[in-house]
Amino acid sequence: MAYLSLTPSPNPHFSLFNSAKPTKSPHFAQTHFTNLHENAPIAQKSNFYQIASLCKNGQLREAVGLLTELESQNLRIGPQFYGELLQGCVFERDFFTGQQLHARILKIGESIARNEFVETKLLIFYAKCNAREVAIRLFGRLEVQNVFSWAAIIGLHCRLGFHEEALLGFCEMLKNDFPDNFVVPNALKACGALRLIGFGRGVHGYVVKMGFDGCVFVGSSLVDMYGKCDEVEDARKVFDEMLDRNTVAWNSMIVGYVQNGLNEEAIEMFYDMRAEGFELTRVTLSSFLTASANLGALEEGLQGHGIAVLSGFEVDNFLGSSILNFYVKVGLYEEAELVFRSVSQKDVVTWNVLLCGYVRNGKFQEALDLCRLMRAENTRFDSVTLTSILSLCADTRNLKLGKEGHCYCIRNNLESDWAVASSTINMYAKCNRMNSAIQVFNSTTKRDLVLWNSLLAAYAELGLTGEALKLFYKMQLDGVPPNVISYNSLILGFLRNGQVDEAKDMFSQMQSLDIFPNLITWTTLISGLTQNGFGYDAILVFQQMQEAGVQPNAVSIISALSACTAMALLHYGRTIHGYIARHGLCPSVQIATSLVDMYAKCGCLYQAKNVFDTVVNKELPVYNAMISGYASHGQAVQALLLFKHLEDVAIEPDSITFTSILSACNHAGLVSEGLELLNDMVSKHNVKPGMEHYGCVLSLLSKSGNLDKAYELLETMPFEPDARMLGSLLASCKEKHETELGEYLSEHLLQLEPGNSGNYIALSNVYATAGMWDVVTKVRNVMKEKGLHKNPGCSWIQIGQELNVFVSGDGSHPKNKDIYATLALLGMEMDFTELAPMIY
Repeated sequence: MAYLSLTPSPNPHFSLFNSAKPTKSPHFAQTHFTNLHENAPIAQKSNFYQIASLCKNGQLREAVGLLTELESQNLRIGPQFYGELLQGCVFERDFFTGQQLHARILKIGESIARNEFVETKLLIFYAKCNAREVAIRLFGRLEVQNVFSWAAIIGLHCRLGFHEEALLGFCEMLKNDFPDNFVVPNALKACGALRLIGFGRGVHGYVVKMGFDGCVFVGSSLVDMYGKCDEVEDARKVFDEMLDRNTVAWNSMIVGYVQNGLNEEAIEMFYDMRAEGFELTRVTLSSFLTASANLGALEEGLQGHGIAVLSGFEVDNFLGSSILNFYVKVGLYEEAELVFRSVSQKDVVTWNVLLCGYVRNGKFQEALDLCRLMRAENTRFDSVTLTSILSLCADTRNLKLGKEGHCYCIRNNLESDWAVASSTINMYAKCNRMNSAIQVFNSTTKRDLVLWNSLLAAYAELGLTGEALKLFYKMQLDGVPPNVISYNSLILGFLRNGQVDEAKDMFSQMQSLDIFPNLITWTTLISGLTQNGFGYDAILVFQQMQEAGVQPNAVSIISALSACTAMALLHYGRTIHGYIARHGLCPSVQIATSLVDMYAKCGCLYQAKNVFDTVVNKELPVYNAMISGYASHGQAVQALLLFKHLEDVAIEPDSITFTSILSACNHAGLVSEGLELLNDMVSKHNVKPGMEHYGCVLSLLSKSGNLDKAYELLETMPFEPDARMLGSLLASCKEKHETELGEYLSEHLLQLEPGNSGNYIALSNVYATAGMWDVVTKVRNVMKEKGLHKNPGCSWIQIGQELNVFVSGDGSHPKNKDIYATLALLGMEMDFTELAPMIY
């Protein structure tokens, strides 16, 4: 591992830090007292030790009282007395008493006030009490900045989040002094916060050169720094090389794994830590619970909660939020609510964890109730709270509440927060108020990439690709380069508008600019191509996705299977099924449903049944797909048996189930079963019949010749009949020679679809069956006058990667002559086969 050197010339005085044991800085008060007052009277020493003892025991008032008594006796009080009292104020974080002591020191005069020891102690006091301005002023007044003053000011900056100032101080200190093993951890902390891995490696080099690598505090800080800079392997190397590890080192390593998404490694390290007997802290358990939540690891998370309870940890806002987050992420909301109620002193983070969980899982009413309770308990909303509320308003299209949320942001100066502004834009866009969304965008002075992407996504969501493209180029002119999320929005917008070529061009453009498509990009493209009828292209993109090393998720797999289903690409469907099996992707209900549907619609019903049988915990969608498969293959008996099986497994059928089973009855002509099912929908299963259900039964009655019943059902329907229903009855009129009814139905049908040539053909067929050829001629002439033509049927076959389409009467196929020559040969062979028995 290479390190950037930050080391000044070696100093022999620092050889004590080369020990593997952690070293401590000498007690400044004791050192000063010994050096300056070796010949002081015994009484003075006794008084000093008495004050020091009182300070160490937390009896600060008594110590100050003793000092006052000594001052009243006109005894000489040395700087060490005030230094010890100031140190007591540091221990107790007693800012008021410390200020009073400072006032006394100033009143005494420069003999004490300008004493280096006292000035340093004052600086340390103000630094530890986070009084930054006073501390900086005192630091500037020091004639000589020693290691203690540097440690105080660097630690102060680091603690208050002024990390750049902390590192500048560290560099300045290197010019004049040698940072010790108490200053180095602060520098490493600042490197981690700023993610300055190069500087951090330089500090690591200094640590090795000065022999501080044996110090457990420095080692823990190195692990923490590397983890925060996403260099987990280096963090682990440092951890493994540590001869002496403490709980902080273990915690730093576990936190590093969690922050870098290596949740399994974090859980494994947690178990190693327990096995080696280290004491678990709230930080340990919090990280373990976060890792469990991220993995959805129910057993581990429950174990973490159990350890917290058995160890007697108070469920405060820190640990309570982690436990709460775990239960929310695994969907155990009752348990989450119990934990929430048990958290002592809830802060806004605790409220936000439960609120975000409710919103993310669509529990909108619970989220609103929680917000009301939050206000009732006078907990102030922060930017995270407002982001969740605005997301809720966007998902529910609740413009009124969204406006109220926006007003709250303005009143509380939160509208400039980027996350809040993005959520506000998204809310207005989802509520179809693009003008308001644009106003929010324009009113935000500092626009980051997230904000640009929010408006870009809003345009794409509404299909406003022209505006989205303008914004896309405008953001680049404003010096904001687009990222993969920007391209994802544009690709989605183009595909929603059916602009497939533009979407493909944008996909190629991002790759040429070395912006690598992520899982969302690939999934969006596959899904969009499928929905736009480019099934074969979707399959090719699915293959490219795997070649790029991106593992498909459930959505991309289902989209690819949908493409196979739409194009009847059985070979590719089987390939995808093989991919699922090879990669050990346990089929979810959605994937299993898509597989059953694909095999059934590609004509492979037995394979659909095999997939169906392998699903252990079957849910209604899988049953629906299998029933639909039986229906499309004319196996009504099996469909009805499977439908009745739903009752045995206590699964209630839904609207889709009844559409499939009624379709099965329609194909098989099962009139009584179909009518009984239509009746049971309402009376037995409380499912309201829709147009598709009535359509199936009307078609069933029409095909079976029950025109009277069909017409009666048509009259009693709660909807106006659509063209398909009327067309179904009209086709039956031809078979039953019902000319009058045919004319009546045609009149309504032609009003619904005046431009559909099929309706005219159906009417002319009714007249032709009745032998009314003059009327047939009139109907055909009307078609010609309207410029209507019968749409020819087509068939197609895929050979390799090429799709060959054949339309009746079309001779445009490039191999047309070969096809007809082959057909002629086949015809001759068929004729010969018929004549052969007669010849021989």
